[in-house]
Amino acid sequence: MPFNQRPIGTTGISVSTLGFGSASLAGNITEVSDEDARGAINRAIDAGITYFDTAPFYGYGRAERLVGDTLRPRREGTVLSTKAGRLLARFFGPRPATEQWQNPPPFVDVFDYSYDAIMRSVEDSYQRLGLNSIEIIYVHDIGTYTHGEANTAHFKDLADGGYRALEQLRASGDIKAIGLGTNEWQVMMDAFEIGEWDVFLLAGRYTLLEQTALSPFLDTCIKKNASVVVGGPFNSGILVGGTTWDYASAPAHIVDKVEKLEKTCAQFNVPLPAAALQFPLRHPAVASVIPGPRSVTEFDQILDWWKIDIKPELWAALKDQSLLDDDAPI
Repeated sequence: MPFNQRPIGTTGISVSTLGFGSASLAGNITEVSDEDARGAINRAIDAGITYFDTAPFYGYGRAERLVGDTLRPRREGTVLSTKAGRLLARFFGPRPATEQWQNPPPFVDVFDYSYDAIMRSVEDSYQRLGLNSIEIIYVHDIGTYTHGEANTAHFKDLADGGYRALEQLRASGDIKAIGLGTNEWQVMMDAFEIGEWDVFLLAGRYTLLEQTALSPFLDTCIKKNASVVVGGPFNSGILVGGTTWDYASAPAHIVDKVEKLEKTCAQFNVPLPAAALQFPLRHPAVASVIPGPRSVTEFDQILDWWKIDIKPELWAALKDQSLLDDDAPI
């Protein structure tokens, strides 16, 4: 598949259909050197990728610094998104055994979706990135998936103040587009009730393995001219030969479905990761798919999967076997 450009809502900006997510290169579970991280970003630019996503949370600032430093001399023609809702605070104690970021700087994240916090978060991101423009800001990880019952108060902060901050930043031209970046589509439906959004970064909920976001969420995005960026196209590893799904060990029913998907793909000589990478873009609401390579080698592998020509017969076969939702566009 070529790197076509698709518009983000009605903002006037467009992104490459294959984008670049930076969580993995910030040392998510597995350590990644600065050299490998910058090499992967540069390789992506060389290949024609124009859309790059990052966040303050990724490596507690490390991803933003890596992305900013690498993009700075090559910024022309690129589109950058980062996130707000998690401020970084200084950290002095030992890291817990469950810490997901490898060798991070001495910071931790603090959730805050208020007006002042969103404004501060965006300004802090400009400083860490070392750039004077950011195209897209996503509200990061709001919703019950992350916060449980505490989300009621967090969402109130967003509705009462955080959204107003984003709206002002968009109106002033400081940013071009606003949205949410989460692992659940339900809170994105709630967000439609409090404002006008341009784009949503949805991780894991519209993939070859799962299409729960089809209705009402993706249908609503079409009606409201809001675009969708699909994060986590490999469902945190299970669709690319790993054993994790939704950031934990995959349960038996998920493993069983993945085996069936892989078997059907093999009948058409298509690697499962290639089908996983290309499937979401069949939906007209989806503007870009953003895997997260850790190195040049991983990016080159993703590029190889991207270039595989997948015939419509594969998607039809997956539907015939009830491995894809009947309403999923193919």
